This record gives sequence, structure tokens and C-alpha cells, in this order.
Amino acid sequence: MSLQLQVNGKTVSSNSEADTPLLWVIRDELGLTGTKFGCGAALCGACTVHVNGEAVRSCQTQVGNVAGSSVSTVEGLGGNHALQKAWVKHQVPQCGYCQSGQLMSAAALLSKNKNPSDADIDAAMAGNVCRCGTYTRIRAAVKDAASMMRSA
Repeated sequence: MSLQLQVNGKTVSSNSEADTPLLWVIRDELGLTGTKFGCGAALCGACTVHVNGEAVRSCQTQVGNVAGSSVSTVEGLGGNHALQKAWVKHQVPQCGYCQSGQLMSAAALLSKNKNPSDADIDAAMAGNVCRCGTYTRIRAAVKDAASMMRSA
């Protein structure tokens, strides 16, 4: 059975079983390794991607449930996104493992809220674990990226 979905703007087909986690289709079938496996239980946020603009945990999302949907991964940000610039400016990355999930959660927030408060950022980023503890840098980077996006 072939399932079709849009990944980063391109139509792709998956021959995986419908109950296969989206994470494995993204990484193993499509070779997009920016999305990380962290806990496998949707608790850490490392596997966060967008499905139709909403941040979801791809380790617990079955590919059959997103057939025909638009999926965006961290590679879909394009390498020149305001969030990526702010991440570097505020020296957010430490070990880097959580970064793709953090970026995708932040991008989902900024797509809906162009001027988030600290509480908005904290709520949107809840469930994204950073073992290095860069949460204050993440908040500052999200605010800075929002400012850059409003100025553009």
C-alpha cells in the first residue's frame, strides 16, 4: 500500500504500513535526518514536525493518519529562517540534539503569534526538553526571531 503526503512542499510516497511512526518514514525512507528520535513516547519533543501547520510529535504519529497532509521538517525551514539566525545569535545550541524539535515548536508558535509573551513562549515550548538547560536562551531567541519577522 502506498501512502502519499507532502513533505517540505514535495509530494512523496511511503510504502510503510499505516501504523508506522511518521518519524521513521521521515528519517529512514526520506533520508531527512534533522528530525531526531529522543524518547519514542512523545515526551521530549526532539521529533517535533508540523502537520498542516501544527506541531506534532512524529514518534507517536502514524503515517497512515497523515496521508494527504502537509508535513514540514526542520529541513523545510530552509537554513535562513529568522529562528535559525536568532538561535546562533543567542548561542542556543549546546549539544544540539533537541534543536530541531525546539525550532519546529517555535516556528509553529510564530506562524500564529507574531508577538508572543514569555507565557506564550513557555506554553508553546512546553514538552520540548533541553538537557543542556538553555531555556532562557531559547526564550530570548524566539523573541528576537519574532522581532526580525515583524520587521521583515
